[in-house]
Amino acid sequence: MPGEIVFDASAALTILKREEGAERAKAALDRAIICTVNVAEVQSKLIDAGLDRQSAWASIAILGCRTIPFDESLAFQAGSLVAVTRPYGLSLGDRACLALALARKAPVYTTDRAWTQLGLDLKVEVIR
Repeated sequence: MPGEIVFDASAALTILKREEGAERAKAALDRAIICTVNVAEVQSKLIDAGLDRQSAWASIAILGCRTIPFDESLAFQAGSLVAVTRPYGLSLGDRACLALALARKAPVYTTDRAWTQLGLDLKVEVIR
């Protein structure tokens, strides 16, 4: 869908934790999509920060990002990105996010500056 913006887990967490860059990410919420792998990552980080699982899940729901299932096509693309992303230490969650952005031809919001060095055919917006 035109106008979509893919959120990395870090973009969602920036809003939920009220960190630097939150206002920029909030401004894109009405167009934000997020891969289910990254939703799981956000859930995990919120639980690690002390929230119970229901409160963490409710916090994610409040964001209102449209979630996109991590299907076979995205799995193939994410797996294929390992050689490009390995030198930068990117995780499976990072590759899932990048795969979604590439598939949708959409810009991606993240806090990870290393993503700008990947040389992929997508726009990376570092929100802080």
